[in-house]
Amino acid sequence: MIHKHIPGVKVKAKFSDCKKFRYQLTIENITKTKGDSLCVIMQNPSIANTEIADKSVQFLEKLIFEKEVELFKNVKTIIIVNQFARIQTKYFKGKVEDIGTDNDIHIRNAMDSSNTILIAWGKTNPFLKRQQDILRIISSFKDKKVLMAKKHPSRGTYQKFLVPFSN
Repeated sequence: MIHKHIPGVKVKAKFSDCKKFRYQLTIENITKTKGDSLCVIMQNPSIANTEIADKSVQFLEKLIFEKEVELFKNVKTIIIVNQFARIQTKYFKGKVEDIGTDNDIHIRNAMDSSNTILIAWGKTNPFLKRQQDILRIISSFKDKKVLMAKKHPSRGTYQKFLVPFSN
């Protein structure tokens, strides 16, 4: 199902040359003149791009820009990265080749340019080795606030979406 980006946002995407990998999706709230950046880490990208959103991206846009959640009130920009950069909607395997050659660079850059990191890959995500790799990257950013989503955004609810993060 195709979803639209919410009104009042400007979206940029960074894809691989072959367009099989999406490394980053940046969503800026153009109604704000200044604010913080939030790095969101999910599992792997779906169809979302500059023109269309998917269920997860639209949920995040609404949660962060419209629902007046205290933790997100100063967020102007959402930078979405993923454990794996390969674009796939069904039967995702999470193989090493699905990570993408430039993915960790984009993950680091997103974390570096953000005030807060939101781990939103979901509780049922089976890719423990890759999760550990990303948690190691997060641990090198000691000055960042880290949050954890209770569920993947595609299954999220606006109440009690966040849980304490412990590594």
